[in-house]
Amino acid sequence: MAYNLSKNSPTSQDPQVYKGYVATVTLYGDRAEIKRKLMGKLTGAKDVVIPLSQVIKVHSKAPTRLVNGYVQLATEEDRGQLAILTAEAEKAIANNSRTILFTWNQRETYAAYLAAATAGIEAQGGNPFG
Repeated sequence: MAYNLSKNSPTSQDPQVYKGYVATVTLYGDRAEIKRKLMGKLTGAKDVVIPLSQVIKVHSKAPTRLVNGYVQLATEEDRGQLAILTAEAEKAIANNSRTILFTWNQRETYAAYLAAATAGIEAQGGNPFG
């Protein structure tokens, strides 16, 4: 495997860490590891390791002053939820183990993680845009 050694590349040898709301994601060249605080696990979401080659689409919503944003690395397990566009679907996305929430104050981290995850998925031969 060829490594891109640029500082902000998800394919570099050093993992990148992004702190979201009640969860932290560590992005490696081939996977994302999401660790949740106890508060983050109360909704049913769990710690998870997601191989980037298994991501079929990246769902995202930028945080605003009123509403938290998120980045979800959707896999085959999420395929049934991809067609639903209701408030219930938004709740399901937020409670999903493959989703990281971001507050307004974390909007720069949100943008950096979204860019790095997208690049990492493309580097694995995937299409993050479905």
